Amino acid sequence: MTDSQPPTRGVTNVAELDQWIEREGIRFFKIGVFDIDGILRGKYVDLMKLRSAVDKGFGFCDVVLGWDLHDELYERVEVSGWHTGYRDAPVRLDLSSLRRLPLEEDTLLLIGSFCGDYAEVCPRTTLSRTIDRAAAMGFGVDAAFEYEFFLFDETPQSIRAKGYRDLRPMTPGMFGYSVLRDSVHAQFYHDLLELMEKFDCAIEGLHSETGPGVLEAAIRYTRGLAAADKAAIFKTFTKVLAQRADLMATFMAKWSNDYPGQSGHLHLSLRDSATGQNVFHTEGAPHSMSETMQHFVAGQVRYLPELTSMVCATVNSYRRLVPGMWAPTASNWGVENRTTAIRVIPAGPEAQRSEYRIAPADANPYLAEAAALASGLRGIEEGLELPSAILGNAYEDPDAISSPLPTSLAEASAALRGSTMARECFGDAFVEHFAATREWEDLESRKSVTDWDLARYFEII
Repeated sequence: MTDSQPPTRGVTNVAELDQWIEREGIRFFKIGVFDIDGILRGKYVDLMKLRSAVDKGFGFCDVVLGWDLHDELYERVEVSGWHTGYRDAPVRLDLSSLRRLPLEEDTLLLIGSFCGDYAEVCPRTTLSRTIDRAAAMGFGVDAAFEYEFFLFDETPQSIRAKGYRDLRPMTPGMFGYSVLRDSVHAQFYHDLLELMEKFDCAIEGLHSETGPGVLEAAIRYTRGLAAADKAAIFKTFTKVLAQRADLMATFMAKWSNDYPGQSGHLHLSLRDSATGQNVFHTEGAPHSMSETMQHFVAGQVRYLPELTSMVCATVNSYRRLVPGMWAPTASNWGVENRTTAIRVIPAGPEAQRSEYRIAPADANPYLAEAAALASGLRGIEEGLELPSAILGNAYEDPDAISSPLPTSLAEASAALRGSTMARECFGDAFVEHFAATREWEDLESRKSVTDWDLARYFEII
């Protein structure tokens, strides 16, 4: 695998940024960070503020790490809260993330990472540290995300007026890989393809999936941190494009009882830092799997139950992990087997890789990649032996279900808290903070009376 070459690769300091801004005719400047849920939080700044932020960093209210996706303040977290006075957390902008915003004339976007005392709980920095571990072991990381998402003929106002019920999908019926659908709605497909190309976030495949109004996009692979940046940008600005077209896109893991959930599958491979060669491939070996790949996949399988909350991070994520819904229910692996948690893809010396099929579309891409990578690296460090591959239907094979995954966010959060591996790979501060945020999410869900509760119990119990 080779890295893509973004047009801003040469911008490494303030002077070069000034030259780029003048050359590109940039007049507006947007900067942001991704929070614990993978949501982009940011603001516009003027040129003087931008130059200072690039040169020296800037402060971003630490509440961004101290509230949930609806801006409700977490309880019992140490990093942010009334006890910190909600002070400014230091952020360092990453010039390698520099992009023009295609939907906003003469506007740039720069992504930052929390640093200083906040670095340990920053999702983007957590992934960066994990990639650094790979580099220390002599490996570079290649990664790619693919996403399923549903589109509706709705607006933010109409879905609330309807109480999120009786929504109208962009297209009706079950019609996967439909040339009819993508031809009728070619304008949106073309706009999305063009937008992501301009974002240096190229889509290598885009098609309708099985379900009303559902699409699947495969983002072209790239190097480790850039892959997560592209995934996060893809999710954010696909929603922006949809709303500008009077549509709504959702990446929640499962929005309906009637249809399979939405995946955010992650493909990973390692290459030798010195030679650039894919170290997962050995010609003539069973399934072309090198010894390094065997240990890597063994680590992913061994530690997935402990790290599930980093990947399946919402209550809704677990609605997807049920038999027959194209998502795994146990920690296992197979070769070209889409019923297992880890799918090994023997794709030749350049593209041999593992697919982390546990990941839903609602996952924070930085944390999903950190979990998938750290567990694989741990497998290599420990020389873990690969268990037997699952053949056929993993939902029915007794051997396939011998290592069950957590079935709720509460169970998964407890597993993360108790994981020695997670604490050694990500640090106590990250584990404590992230587990606390997931426990909050679970508690919030248990305060709610659902439609299911009412239909189940109102009259009969």
